Amino acid sequence: MIDLKNYEVWFVTGSQHLYGPETLEQVAADSKQVAAALSEKLPVKVVFKPVLTTPDAVHSLCLEANSAPNCVGLITWMHTFSPAKMWISGLLALKKPFVHLHTQFNAEIPWAEIDMDFMNLNQSAHGGREFGFICSRLRLNRKVVVGHWQDAEVQSELSVWVRAACAWADWQGAKVARFGDNMRDVAVTEGNKVSAQAQFGFDVYGYGIGDLVAAIKEVPDADVDKLIEQYLDEYDVVPALQPGGAQHDSLREEARVENGLRNFLAAGNFKAFTDTFEDLHGLKMLPGLAAQRLMRDGYGFGAEGDWKTAALVRAMKVMNAGMEKGVSFMEDYTYHFSPSGDKVLGAHMLEICESIADGKPSLEIYPLSIGGKADPVRLIFDAQTGPAVCAALMDMGQRFRLLVNKVEVVPTDEPLPKLPVARALWKPLPDLKTAAAAWILAGGAHHTGFSYSVTAEHLEDFAGIAGIEMLLIDENTSLRQFKQAARWNDLYYSLAANRLA
Repeated sequence: MIDLKNYEVWFVTGSQHLYGPETLEQVAADSKQVAAALSEKLPVKVVFKPVLTTPDAVHSLCLEANSAPNCVGLITWMHTFSPAKMWISGLLALKKPFVHLHTQFNAEIPWAEIDMDFMNLNQSAHGGREFGFICSRLRLNRKVVVGHWQDAEVQSELSVWVRAACAWADWQGAKVARFGDNMRDVAVTEGNKVSAQAQFGFDVYGYGIGDLVAAIKEVPDADVDKLIEQYLDEYDVVPALQPGGAQHDSLREEARVENGLRNFLAAGNFKAFTDTFEDLHGLKMLPGLAAQRLMRDGYGFGAEGDWKTAALVRAMKVMNAGMEKGVSFMEDYTYHFSPSGDKVLGAHMLEICESIADGKPSLEIYPLSIGGKADPVRLIFDAQTGPAVCAALMDMGQRFRLLVNKVEVVPTDEPLPKLPVARALWKPLPDLKTAAAAWILAGGAHHTGFSYSVTAEHLEDFAGIAGIEMLLIDENTSLRQFKQAARWNDLYYSLAANRLA
């Protein structure tokens, strides 16, 4: 499972020696108090760092952050005026993301007592603009959060950014296992893995399905028995799959596959994986239940060799850690055009994560119309209702694009007794006609990461940290403006790739 408490963010305050030692002592004391308060509210530990007053101190701090494995980024605050030229060498050397907290220690002006000493100490309004200039001058990606540090909204915005920074840290050096190749003749699931590693930090390792089959064969019967007990305890298992049932051997085979796949991923320190129904040589069935349960435990997954979506689902799992609702691999499968409202039915052949289930899933077995293998075991459920997002990551040739659509998951109009898959029904915002057209015009993939707790703001912060474009389809989307924004983005990101500081 993913635990964000293994990470920390450093609280970095800027000032200068102009104000004298007494003021700097007060700056440090205030900064410690803010850092301690935020540490209680954010999903990671907030670590106070000594106040920075010289170029050498800034540079050293940034190099220290780069080499600190648990540090996911910096929260920067200009308590006083902090001359921005002293930040240049450090910010250019910094490899970790940072957020600019534009706040001040006091909330309100003490009207009867304010004097120049107070003004010199509490001039974030002044110092933050100086720091903001140098960040913009250097073309540095960062989030700016404005407001008092004790406000719930400010703390929420910082928490969102911290979760995105944790997902970015998790991608650095991450490994994605790809069993088999891409689904034949499919375009959007392809991509440049070298460019992805350079841009994002994760690596994709290809394996023949025989490597997985070998790991499955090594699973002892005792481990299969233990997993069967878990299945019986956690799910509503149909009689045919229960011990003594006519298809219980299929459940045992799926338990063997899950154990083997889990062992393979753990041994190789993988965080995500893909498979494809076109390459199952040596497997009796397409891993369905195994993929669902591994996603539940934090692994990213992509079907048909879709390594980009596998990595994205993993990143969204990290952002989602500790929150109530889940994250899943998803696919827009079929539409419901109706006078009562157009909707999308999202599903996949088998692999939808149980973390998004509404209630206890049912464990069942049915034929699969493609793949040419034995009937696979899978969890069947309806997804929770409520606001959610679908997100896709595409290789556009010269760069990567993250596309996000806000949706509202709703109950199905009627039961689906003959559809043996996990599924979610949603209304895309602003409406299906606009959302689908925008998605297609943007080159959006049919595979997505799907979540209730991870929001468009999380993904926007993540895209900013990654230095890639994010296009958002939401309640305010106009197709004309969306197309124009996509065209402008093409120009901007082409120029930004060749920018000079």
